[in-house]
Amino acid sequence: MTTTLHIQLPGGATAEHPAGTPIREILAAWRPRALATAVAVRMDGRAVDLDAVVERDARVEPIDLDSREGLSVLRHSTSHVMAQAVQDVFPGAKVSIGPSIEDGFYYDFDYETPFTPEDLDKIEARMREIIAADHPFVREEMSRAAASEKFAAVGETYKVELLRDLPEDVGTVSLYTQGGYVDLCRGPHLPSTGRIAAFKLLNVAGAYWRGDERNRMLQRIYGTAFADAASLAEHLKLVEEARKRDHRRIGRELDLFQMNDEAGPGLIIFHPKGMLLRTIIEDWERREHLKRGYDIVMGPQILKADLWKRSGHYDHYRENMYYTEVEGQPYGIKPMNCLAHMLIYRAKIRSYRDLPLRYFELGTVHRHEKTGVLHGLMRARQFTQDDAHILCRPDQLNDEIRAIAAFVADAMRIFGFAYEVELSTRPADSIGSDADWELATTALEQALKDTGLPYEVNAGDGAFYGPKIDFKLKDALKRKWQCATIQCDFTLPERFDLTYVGADGEKHRPVMLHRVILGAIERFMGVLIEHYAGAFPLWLSPVQAVLVTVTDAQIPYGETVYQTLLDAGIRVERDFRNEKLGFKIREAQVQKTPYMLVIGDREVASGQVSPRERSGKNLGAMTPGAFAALVRERCANYE
Repeated sequence: MTTTLHIQLPGGATAEHPAGTPIREILAAWRPRALATAVAVRMDGRAVDLDAVVERDARVEPIDLDSREGLSVLRHSTSHVMAQAVQDVFPGAKVSIGPSIEDGFYYDFDYETPFTPEDLDKIEARMREIIAADHPFVREEMSRAAASEKFAAVGETYKVELLRDLPEDVGTVSLYTQGGYVDLCRGPHLPSTGRIAAFKLLNVAGAYWRGDERNRMLQRIYGTAFADAASLAEHLKLVEEARKRDHRRIGRELDLFQMNDEAGPGLIIFHPKGMLLRTIIEDWERREHLKRGYDIVMGPQILKADLWKRSGHYDHYRENMYYTEVEGQPYGIKPMNCLAHMLIYRAKIRSYRDLPLRYFELGTVHRHEKTGVLHGLMRARQFTQDDAHILCRPDQLNDEIRAIAAFVADAMRIFGFAYEVELSTRPADSIGSDADWELATTALEQALKDTGLPYEVNAGDGAFYGPKIDFKLKDALKRKWQCATIQCDFTLPERFDLTYVGADGEKHRPVMLHRVILGAIERFMGVLIEHYAGAFPLWLSPVQAVLVTVTDAQIPYGETVYQTLLDAGIRVERDFRNEKLGFKIREAQVQKTPYMLVIGDREVASGQVSPRERSGKNLGAMTPGAFAALVRERCANYE
């Protein structure tokens, strides 16, 4: 006798279907047009193929192509088509992994000859043939051993290694086939290759197998896919603009910083202008924190390994840490700043009247990032965080979280960014009790509700010691960047036995908030460079004005103006070279200097300067003092 199942559908609808009914039939019966937009479904919260069948009562919700999850399914399916095309065009190429990523997908290949741009055209042509054939994506489950034998038989050694390294309790795996190509994958995938409407292969880069520089270098082909051609065209336009704004290129052109293999990968060397930009940001940070009742502190770069074991970092983060030894004693080079702050708190007895305590540190940290993920200022091995730890009573938690959110809002307004908010919950690898995690998560969620901030839940992406609120800024190219975060931690105060004396005379445990506002200073600088394409707002520009003489005759007066502006706090440079005026102005524009102050015989005679904005607009003659006042006023308004 066939079992009848109860199916919950979106909008409160319900349906009854026999066990074993394919989900595509359930959707078609519910809403015939649903199959036109759905590429997969969520069944009881788990993403599965449209061809999956229901075996028990379930909640079913379609994943539409135009959703974020639907695009991920599309892109991952396109990566499989690309892998098939590569092996068709270049027999002998081995495949490794090919996930979807934020704006597209990639696949890593082992092939002796480097792929060229012309090769990408050939691969794209073959992909179009596979898409036109409309091959179905067919899922098959088999034992791990059988899958290993299958891939070993065709020389796919990377797939064999992936299977070998799965947890021992994984006995069954899933494979997907389209048009004779077979890949190891958990899915889900599109119903067929014909659902791929718009794609583009972008570039080739080197990538070590599993991100480890000790492994073989593979070739990574990047691509992207969208639901329609118009969306793809818009994205490609943004990709080209991003290439022009690449902070590494602009950093060289504006002489801000360098990355040098002699120094080591992931280590940034700041030049004078780059260090000045960084100093402006850090000075702003110090002023804003002092205004908000923070105490500025500093901890050492290394602490005994026993402290990192006590905190839980050694068990949960040690692969990202560096270590050293002093007089036979092992030390950890800090990847985070929290330990020293807890020791500061513990240095004396604290009363409930002392709380909250807000410790702020522009703390330099070191993290062992894989070479393959290093990316200029955006991902480095040494960087500085605007780190703070707030220790407070449980009844103060809501106010403190809301104050941090207000601080973030002020910062994003001043630096010119919109942003989005995510609440990240408990990950699988975590420390602390269920009760503490529940309290911490509830506190963060309630504060977000109280502030009225819209947010999404990012399940399982919290820190190992507590849930967090992430603020993701959006730049001029609509890209999202992680910056501010608030992490609620009941665990570390417990591990370090932090206490305060309450109004009842008894000892109580404080709650700890970890937070950053801009995040890593280096990364934030990289985002700023790309957001403004190097044309920083006046208040942030390392050089606010350049003095440009028409001939050598104006140099003595130019030197007087230069000193006057320096005395007024204006960041100014001189260009008194024996070059044509137009050449010097064009060079200042290339350097994206906000103002060019032209000094000719007329300016010398009148004791004035003639400011010209980098846009080309002339402001007319004015005294050096009036110009300095103009700059100061604009900077006070963060223009």
